[in-house]
Amino acid sequence: MAAFPGFEWDVVGNGQAWPFPEEADNMHQTWLREPATGHYRLDVFREPHRGDHWICRRDASIGMPYGDLILRTDDGIPYVIPEVVLLFKAKAPRPKDQSDFLQALPVMDSTRRSRLAGWLSRVHPGHPWLELLST
Repeated sequence: MAAFPGFEWDVVGNGQAWPFPEEADNMHQTWLREPATGHYRLDVFREPHRGDHWICRRDASIGMPYGDLILRTDDGIPYVIPEVVLLFKAKAPRPKDQSDFLQALPVMDSTRRSRLAGWLSRVHPGHPWLELLST
């Protein structure tokens, strides 16, 4: 939290926002707000973990070391591996989530596709993306 002096964190969910840490145990999404404008500048999902091992909040049998979960661009910008992003988007896919899936699919190697398929089978059995992941 101290990494962003002059900004404030809000916990958000169900169409509401609370000052951090209110509701932090019940909601997973946290937004960084610029107090002067009220604009949100950063969206952070807080996930369960054990040490340096991420645990999926939807199924505790799904997890991996943060070193495998977070990749970096050539410029050093961190990002979450595509199969984890898509796993969360799969819960209630909107048109933009479907588009993200279709754009990510051709660049995902067989290991990533297989991992996502396995996770979807556990968390969202019968999900329509499973058919496309197996082709």
